[in-house]
This record gives sequence, structure tokens and C-alpha cells, in this order.
Amino acid sequence: MDKGLGAGIGDIISHFQNSSCSDGVQEPCIWASPGGACKIDIGKQIFCNRSLNMKNIVAVGFDMDYTLAQYKPETFESLAYDGTVRKLVYDLGYPEELLEWSFDWKYMVRGLVLDKKRGNILKMDRHKYVKVAYHGFREMSKEEKVEAYGNTLRRDAFDEPDYALIDTLFSLAEAYLFAQLVDFMDNNPGKVSKSTDYVRMYKDVRAAVDLCHRDGTLKQMVAKDPKTYINEDRSIVPMLKMLRESGRSTFLVTNSLWDYTTIVMNFLCGLHTLDGGITRNSDWLQYFDVVITGSAKPGFFHEDNRANLFQVEPESGMLLNTDNGTPMPQVGDISPGLLLKEKNGTCRIFQGGSVGHLHKLLSIESSSQVLYVGDHIYGDILRSKKVLGWRTMLVVPELEREVELLWELRDLRKKLHLLRNERDLIEDQIHHLKWSLKSEGIDVDEQRKMCTRMDDLEYQSDKARLSHQEAQRECHQKFHKVWGQLMKTGYQNSRFAHQVERFACLYTSQVSNLSLYSPDKYYRPSEDFMPHEFDIIPL
Repeated sequence: MDKGLGAGIGDIISHFQNSSCSDGVQEPCIWASPGGACKIDIGKQIFCNRSLNMKNIVAVGFDMDYTLAQYKPETFESLAYDGTVRKLVYDLGYPEELLEWSFDWKYMVRGLVLDKKRGNILKMDRHKYVKVAYHGFREMSKEEKVEAYGNTLRRDAFDEPDYALIDTLFSLAEAYLFAQLVDFMDNNPGKVSKSTDYVRMYKDVRAAVDLCHRDGTLKQMVAKDPKTYINEDRSIVPMLKMLRESGRSTFLVTNSLWDYTTIVMNFLCGLHTLDGGITRNSDWLQYFDVVITGSAKPGFFHEDNRANLFQVEPESGMLLNTDNGTPMPQVGDISPGLLLKEKNGTCRIFQGGSVGHLHKLLSIESSSQVLYVGDHIYGDILRSKKVLGWRTMLVVPELEREVELLWELRDLRKKLHLLRNERDLIEDQIHHLKWSLKSEGIDVDEQRKMCTRMDDLEYQSDKARLSHQEAQRECHQKFHKVWGQLMKTGYQNSRFAHQVERFACLYTSQVSNLSLYSPDKYYRPSEDFMPHEFDIIPL
């Protein structure tokens, strides 16, 4: 039983028999609306790892990129890939034939690990055992995996600097490009400098990505046409309104700067015209108490961070000095509009600073009173949970399809369980027969019968093994033809799932799923089970 599903089989069936309460794009249905409090589709449920009583939460915060703003991988990731390739060619001297390459945005998944030294892409379980491995795009054999990762006296931690973690959706394009470069170097040794190895190539890819960010190439394209690159979610504004009406503060902490933040948030929260356009203004600020841009997470979450906090003037983007968030007297003239907005108590906008500034601005007395919602397991969730003790919710867009497939494949998963038990039973019988054949006093006829029985069991064992492997392969490829299930590696939770379980109090497929639940809900996890309990306690 998957941890945190929090619903019985009957409830799950009803979730699929009842449509979700959304009425399409016209009028989103939330918990607080007249038609709310209905059955929630399993793909939009919020799953709980640790008990969380929303009545104890006084402030709810959000990341922007990939949390409130869900980018379309087929357009945005392709844009990032193309920009990175151009930087490699024109800025870092790679062959021009790279410009002819294309990007398969469905190939890579989160939770993978790049081995920079060997040019391998790995998927491992929660115990850090490598279960799926590719060198570039070539699948590694079992022997190759054992040779590279299983023949050491000391377990590898699979961490930086020798490895890179693909833990954000934005990292998928660079992982794909790295695999392409590995194959390119292996197959075209004369076209790559002799001083270039796999580690150098990875560093170049990262440098090219940074160049794309630094010159604003990606964000300029998104700013020109947000609808092409960002999914619209009409439930975000009703969700924010419901949280604020329930008496909670809301805040935004993003690494993006003000000029880009206001464009994206205006697209997500702005008024839609009759022709489908967006009215551009700063009305979206009414849904937040504090907005912090250029936060430089994860460093922002360290209380000993001494970064200066500047106030942002929204119309000009001008930065003004503050004394821990309090406006400082300015030398010379000051915009009267800024003082007026401060007096009226509307949303305050800042750049930089640290979590200490945020706690003061929101009058937070205890870090456990804050719920922070983000998409980055390390940049958003791990630091805020481990360092501060904030309550956390991780957004995992891939989860919606994953749980729906789990439901569709429930019969196949039962078959896998039965086949595994059958293999265990046959193997136990074979072991017992082999042991019995060593015993003294067995006559020739009895030995002959036992050997015949042994041959029959060996045949059954091979047949069961092949059937089991075929069913495993079928189940694996239903989720992803290369990497399989996001949250599983074989029968174990994947490394990604392990991180989700450790650091995310809640996790869900999209941020607006919060709107489907009471703002005072008590989230409770399902009971944990150890292996010795599964065959004793009926599930």
C-alpha cells in the first residue's frame, strides 16, 4: 500500500466514478464555492506524509516558477534546450552540427542522477542502489552496472561534485543534452577537443544554461507571449482569495526579479478579456501580503544570511533601502506614490533579504506556523524544512498521471505480486530438494524421483521467472519506456520518492489543488507498515 494515499478502495473507486468538481475554464469550483466539498479526482488529491493541521498555519507561501507558474515542457523546455545549444556553439566553440539536434522533452524524468565522470545517467532506489543505468542513450548491462557501482569497498554517496542531481523540471533539458554530447563524443572522437572529457562537457552545459539566464534570452521570450509557455490555471486566484479570507497571510518568495515576476503573475492572476487576452496591471498584488523577488534560494532560508533587503517600487522597479523591511528616509526626493501605498497597507514588495526579514514582516512567532509550497526538492523543500522547520508542500506535476496509471494497472500489479510469491515458493522447494539429496541413506529409486522432481521444478522456476520479468517490463514501460515509475525503482521507493517522503509534509500534482480542500483541514497520513505486518494486518 502506497504511503499517504489516505483513502480506502471504495473511496478511490468513487473518485474515478465521480467527475471532478471543475466546471472548465469559466468558473473554477473550489471548496468554498456552493458546489464545493465534492469528490476529488485522485490525480488532484493532496497526499500526506506528516500530520498537518491547517488551523495552526498563519501564513502560506509560494514559489513562482514551476509552482504557481506551471511551464509547458513542450515549448518552454524546448526553448531552454535550443538556447543552451546555441550558447555551446557560438560562445563555447562546440561544432555547428549541434544546431541540427532536436529535444525529446518526454525522455528524461526527475530523480535521475548524472555521473559526470563516466557519462552515465542513473536511476536508483532509496538505498542508493543503481537499478537503471544508461551511458548516453545506450542501456548498460547488468555486468557494467556492477563493475561501475557495485565493486567498491565503500558505498558511493552519489552526491556533488562527481554527480549531478536532476531534481527540477528545468534540469531535464540539460540532462538530455548531456546524454547527446556523451554519444557524440564517443562516436566522433576527432570532433571534440582531446582535453574535453565528460566532466568538462557537463560544466560547459551548465555554463551555457547560466548564459541563457544571464542574458535574459528565455525570460524575454516568455514575457512576449506567456500563454505559449505557461499553463493557465483559473483556480489560483480563488485559492489565494480563500486562504486570505480564512485569516491567513499569503506571501511569494521567488528567485526571479521583479520585472519578470510581475509579468508572469499578471498572466496567472490578471483579468481575462472577452477575446481571451490578459489585462496588464499590478492588481495581482492584492492576493499577497508580502512579495520577495530575487531571493537567491536556498541561501534565503539560512537565518544567518546577511543579505540586504530592498523595497521595490512596482511602477519603476526602483530599489529602495530598508531597515529590516522598514522604509528608510531617502536623501532627496522620493516617490509620493510609494509612501501612499505603504500607508494604505497594501502588498509590500522586496528584493533579496533572508527568512529572518520575512518572519518579521509577517510577525511569525514560530516557524511551524508557516506552510511553504514549492517544486524544488532541494531549493524549496529540503532547506525550508530541515533548516527552519517550516511545514512544506511539494508540487509534483508528474504525479497526476502517475496515480491514474497506478489505478489503471492495479490488476497487473496484483499479478506481479502473485508471480513473485510463486517464484519464492518454487525456489524454496528446489533448495529443500537439493538439501535432501545430500542426506545419507537415500536409495537409488528415491534419488531418481527427487532428480526428476528437481528438473520439473527448475523448468517451473524458469517459466515463472520469465513471466515475472515480462510482467515487470510491461508495468515499467507503461509509466515510462526508459525510466519506469517516478516514485518506484523496482519494488523499492525511488531516491526521488525517498526525498519526497523525508522532506515534504504534503505533496500534490498542482498548487491549486489546495483550493479543493478546507483551509482548516487536518491532513493525516495513512498508517506506516513494516514488511512483517503486511500479511498479518488486512489492508
